[in-house]
Amino acid sequence: MPLVLDSVDKKILEALQRDATLSVAAVADLVGISQSPCWRRIQRLRESGVIIAQVTLLDRRLIGLNTQIFAQVKLNSQCREMQDEFSAHIRQLPEVIECFLMMGSIDFLLRIVAEDIDAYERFFFDKLSRFPGIAEINSMVAFSQIKSTTALPIR
Repeated sequence: MPLVLDSVDKKILEALQRDATLSVAAVADLVGISQSPCWRRIQRLRESGVIIAQVTLLDRRLIGLNTQIFAQVKLNSQCREMQDEFSAHIRQLPEVIECFLMMGSIDFLLRIVAEDIDAYERFFFDKLSRFPGIAEINSMVAFSQIKSTTALPIR
C-alpha cells in the first residue's frame, strides 16, 4: 500500500531526487518548513521505505564504460526454479546494471555496460552465456542515450 504523501513530502522527495547531498537545513529552506519537522519527515520517509538509498551517480563514459547493451534472454524453461537460478547468476555479474523479469516472448531484459564491443563479447561468452538454462540471447547495442534519469515523477 503506497504511503500517503502530502505536498511537503512531495517537495522534499523532489529536492532529494535532484540532489541527495543537500543538508536538512537546505531541504527545509527549499520546501518552506523549519529544520526539525523537515528532519522528522525525511526520517519517516526513510523508515517507511519510500527513500531506499542515497547514492552517487557516475557518468559511465568518463570511467571507460563506453558501450551499453540491452540483452533479451529466453530460458529453456519458465519454471520458478530456473528463473530463480538465473536471477542468482545475474546478481553476481557487475556488468549487468539492471535486470527485469518480463512477461511475453522473452524471460529477462538486461542492461549491460562494457568498455567496448570486444569487452562485451568476452562478457557474453565467458559469463552470460555460461548459464546452462539459456535458450536464446538477443543483444542490442545502444547508439546513444536519449534520456536517463533516476528521478521518479512525483505527482
